[in-house]
Amino acid sequence: MSGLRAAGQEVGVTSPVGLHRVVEPAGVLPQAAWRLDARSEIGPNEVRISVERLNLDAASFRQLRDKHGGDGDAVRAEVLDIIATRGKMQNPVTGSGGMLIGTVAQAGRRSPLGLKAGERVASLVSLTLTPLVVTDGLARWDGLSEQVPCEGWAILFARSIAAVLPEDLDPQLSLAVLDVCGAPALTERVVRRYVAERAGSGPVAVAVVGGAGKSGSLSLAAARRAGAGRTVGVVPTVAERDALVAAGLADEVAVADARDPVALSVAVTSALGVPADVTVVCVDVPGCEHGAVLATADGGTVVFFSMATSFAAAALGAEGLAADVTMLVGNGYVPGHAELALGLLREVPGVRGLFEARLAAD
Repeated sequence: MSGLRAAGQEVGVTSPVGLHRVVEPAGVLPQAAWRLDARSEIGPNEVRISVERLNLDAASFRQLRDKHGGDGDAVRAEVLDIIATRGKMQNPVTGSGGMLIGTVAQAGRRSPLGLKAGERVASLVSLTLTPLVVTDGLARWDGLSEQVPCEGWAILFARSIAAVLPEDLDPQLSLAVLDVCGAPALTERVVRRYVAERAGSGPVAVAVVGGAGKSGSLSLAAARRAGAGRTVGVVPTVAERDALVAAGLADEVAVADARDPVALSVAVTSALGVPADVTVVCVDVPGCEHGAVLATADGGTVVFFSMATSFAAAALGAEGLAADVTMLVGNGYVPGHAELALGLLREVPGVRGLFEARLAAD
C-alpha cells in the first residue's frame, strides 16, 4: 500500500474494489488473491471494523471438521493459520469463507458505505475478499461450531456491502441470517417470475434441497411468499424431517441423499407429483449437481447456493442428461436481500424456530 501513515491515520490512493490490498499474485481481485495486506491503516474510501464474531461458510466448516475428525483444537489452529498466512479467511480447499459482525472503528472520509464509528454491523461480502487480522488467538472458540467469537479487525472497501445490525434481534441470530440472505432473495425473484408467467395455467412447484438448513428454510419461506403452489423440502435425516415438518415451511418433506441422483429425483417427483419447476440447492456437501438437474422439469430452473457445488459437474451433467434447464449461480447479493431475510425471520415462526434451535445446538 502506498502513502502509509501512522496507525489510525488514512493511507494514500486506494482502489474501490481493493486492488491495493492484493499482495500476491499481482493483477487479480482480492477474492482471487492468495494473500492480502490486512494492515489496520485505512484509505479514504475504506472502513475498519473491530471484529466480534465470524460466521464460517458451512461448506468450509464441514471440510475442516471432517479433515480433522471433529478435533476442535486442530480446526481452530488451521483457521488461525489460514488467516495469518492469507490475510483473510479463505479455505484453500473449498475456496469459501463466510462473513463477520463487529463495530465500526473508523470510516474513511470518502467511504460511500454510510457507516459511522460505533455502529454494530454485519459484512455482507465474503471473508474470502476481506482483509482480516485476529489478535486473540481465537481463545474463546472451541472449533466445534460455524460461529467464531474473536477479536481483531477487518477492512471493507468502497464496493463492499454492510448492514447495521437490527436492535430487536440477538447479534448471533442476525449473523446467522445475514450469512445466507442472498438465497431467499434470489429464490423469491425466480419463483415470482414463474408465478407471473404461469398465471392461470397451473401452480409452480418448488423443491429446496437442504430445506432444514439456514439458507434452505429461508428459501422455502421465500418461495411460499412468492406464490409457489406446492413446495417440498428435501433433507438427509429423519431428525431433520421432523424438525422441518414441525416448522411448517413446506407442503411436503422428503428424506433423500442429495448425492444420489435417482433417489433425489424420485423423492422430489413423488412429493410434488411432478418434477420441480424450480429446484434450489442449499446443501454443504459436494456431489448434488446431477440429482438437482434430474429432479427439475424441462424448462425449469436450478439455483445453486452451495459453495460445495462443482459448476463443471452441473453443466456437463445437464448436457449428458439432455436436460433443458436454466442453471443459476447464487452470488449472495440481490438488492434488498438483508431486509428480506430479516423480515422472513421476524414474520415466519418456523424459520425463527429452526435458526434458534441451530444456534442453541452450536
